[in-house]
Amino acid sequence: MAPSSPAPLLGGPADLAAHPNPLAADYTRFRVADRLLLTGHSHQAWPDVAYQAQKQAWLDAATYVDDKWEHAFRRSARIRAGVGDLLEDPGADVALGENTLELVARFLSALPLRERPRLVTTDGEFHTIRRLLGRLGEEGVEIVRVPAHRPDAPVDGLSRRLAHAVDARTAAVLVSSVLYESALRVPELGLVQDACRRHGAELLVDSYHSVNVVPLSLPLEGLADAFVVGGGYKYLQWGEACCFLRLPRQTRLRPILTGWFGEFGELGAPRVPGGVAYGEGADRFAGSTFDPTAHYRAAAVLDHFQTRGLTVPLLRELNQHQVGRLLRRIQEADLDPRQLQVAHEVPLEDRGGFLALQAPQAAELVAALRRRGVFTDARGDRLRLGPAPYLSDTQLDDAVGHLAEIVRELPPAREEPGRSVTG
Repeated sequence: MAPSSPAPLLGGPADLAAHPNPLAADYTRFRVADRLLLTGHSHQAWPDVAYQAQKQAWLDAATYVDDKWEHAFRRSARIRAGVGDLLEDPGADVALGENTLELVARFLSALPLRERPRLVTTDGEFHTIRRLLGRLGEEGVEIVRVPAHRPDAPVDGLSRRLAHAVDARTAAVLVSSVLYESALRVPELGLVQDACRRHGAELLVDSYHSVNVVPLSLPLEGLADAFVVGGGYKYLQWGEACCFLRLPRQTRLRPILTGWFGEFGELGAPRVPGGVAYGEGADRFAGSTFDPTAHYRAAAVLDHFQTRGLTVPLLRELNQHQVGRLLRRIQEADLDPRQLQVAHEVPLEDRGGFLALQAPQAAELVAALRRRGVFTDARGDRLRLGPAPYLSDTQLDDAVGHLAEIVRELPPAREEPGRSVTG
């Protein structure tokens, strides 16, 4: 007999603050009620349904052999529909890949860089975009990096600065909807889209730190013409190897980096000598043969969230509560700001899914927290605390308590000439 489906949540974020969190029962294999997993911004726990789905992928391969793809592609279709729902873009054309690198690389390979040898981005993008654009810069493409976090260039004006940087030589703008180091939201991305539209450039929005935790409505944001990349490793709870690239419906771009799935629907058509055919819609940016296990997981988790009533507005409300609680507990601890402080003083609604703390010894704090059973991470001098829907308020308080004790045990900080403790 198949296990019964979990019931929808009857309450809201207040009910999920209790200990143990009612959702914890859905994550028994990750033992989320017994561990302090502040990894919500990097590796969220997977619900138990993902384990069953992963086993089903193996069983389908054993049962159907090559005919397994019919079953796998049904999961892929579920993911595409789910991405469209998350972006409020029903019926979206969505290409899938195992990581954002392959999807962003396909996007870049489709751009007319000979005619438009200029790309605009920020200095706060994730390493995938940073490295790819860095290499293109070494090969002669002009890379314009607009400051994202400078005191004289705050994030609330970033979209206007990006829009101003777009010109007739610009092939594309690449920008995050939430910045990965600071968790600050980038507002008014529609202004960037408008500038790209005026000059004939493309826009790629990295939604990895938005999707399923910060609403990103393409119609409301004016981003119908944008490419949107993201993945399941973080807030979606899909695990590795399942990322997406949402395409504008009218795109006719032809990626140089193209696999045989790029003409999967055209394989029966006569081939044109000297020409490379492309399928329609998302097939244009399709890759090649892949391990479908991740798609089984992702489809099962999408169904689970739907059954549980875990909508993006609810998840956003819960996350704002959790980030706000972490913020208050850090402030109440009254720690030496030279050793640890909130990295950016902004309203709560301007924050994404995690809390970034400035700490010169961030890496050491991560190691010390791990020894106490608290899981988190750091990027440079930013300690990142990422709550998740299955954590209780008690767990958040306990994690901050451990952090405060560790910071107080650090040697007294020395004042560095000219160093500001604000960020």
